[in-house]
Amino acid sequence: MESTPASHRLHSGYNHQVARSWQEIGATLQANNLMYPLFIVDDPDAVQPVASMPGVSRYGVNQLEQVLPPLVQDGLTSVLLFGVPEGQKDERGSGADVPDNAVIKAIRTIKSCCPSLLIACDVCLCPYTSHGHCGILHEDGTINNPPSIARLAEVALAYAQAGADVVAPSDMMDWSCGGHQIPAGRRRPRRSLRRPLVRRASSPAASTGPFRDAAKSAPAFGDRRCYQLPPGGRGLAARAAAR
Repeated sequence: MESTPASHRLHSGYNHQVARSWQEIGATLQANNLMYPLFIVDDPDAVQPVASMPGVSRYGVNQLEQVLPPLVQDGLTSVLLFGVPEGQKDERGSGADVPDNAVIKAIRTIKSCCPSLLIACDVCLCPYTSHGHCGILHEDGTINNPPSIARLAEVALAYAQAGADVVAPSDMMDWSCGGHQIPAGRRRPRRSLRRPLVRRASSPAASTGPFRDAAKSAPAFGDRRCYQLPPGGRGLAARAAAR
């Protein structure tokens, strides 16, 4: 019988020691199950306390070499990076993947100072768009799916090429969770032999006031309920994952 080429590869699921631990059977509450969120701002020397989240601060890239090593010594194994841009924003979130993007700089800094850490990057346009929504909009304010998919794939590719181990599409739209954004990103020309693991970030945390305060990602108008999967919609999630 003629063999059929594999339609996908599993290597991204175990190329990192922490990723391999995630594949083990069963669920436990240990350090390797927890991801530390890092909110990265443009000012490289900044430390900005988040009023709504006591003990949490936004950091500039230069602060990471002091902040992270003690946490790694205490057992931290992975971080999740969120960009908090303070510069110019536009309708397509152009700042999300420019070479001097703070998240891209942070990936390289963390790889240098804490090489054992698994690095995940939030993939969403809302912090970088002038309207604060997760994709590119039609004139009437609704989501324009095709260019949004292409744009988010570009951002995911930029993070992967910078060295991210995981790309996490937190936009949580039906077309993203249904797998359309992920293949779009993987069809992009690959200049690296290593493929990042794709983990779908959940939306409940991102929908809370304190988190939006930390990430400065509240929409300028309307809300995201019209295009994000409901957090408790397990049936919708299962249908999306099966598409």
